[in-house]
Amino acid sequence: MAARRVTEVAVGDVIGPVTVPVTRATLAAYAEASGDQNPIHQDEDFARSVGLPDVIAHGMWTLGASGSVVADWAGDAGRVVELGTRFTKPVVVPVGGSEIVVEGAVKAVDAGSGRVTVDVTTTCEGEKVLGRCVAVVRLD
Repeated sequence: MAARRVTEVAVGDVIGPVTVPVTRATLAAYAEASGDQNPIHQDEDFARSVGLPDVIAHGMWTLGASGSVVADWAGDAGRVVELGTRFTKPVVVPVGGSEIVVEGAVKAVDAGSGRVTVDVTTTCEGEKVLGRCVAVVRLD
């Protein structure tokens, strides 16, 4: 996809919804790549022993997947200059897998700097899993 231009964007524009699958294999690959081998992400017995319903996705995987949706919309991952959130609810990943749904809404456009602020909403089974998730992208 070609990079989006700031002149093509307006407050109120929407991104998505985009559905992103997550499986146990996704979690294992993310754990290997990130070095985060916490057993709550791979061992369901351990996860349950600490009060979780099953293994959960890494919070940073969830944020990264959400940021990837914004990056795809912007046309290049290098255009995402800020991404922040509060982790509010875990993404439970049963044996059959799960999915998150990522949506966004443009909240501000600064045509002079090319900076576009996007409020991102990420849900799993209809419940928000990230709070105050905001991305800033720089467009031409």
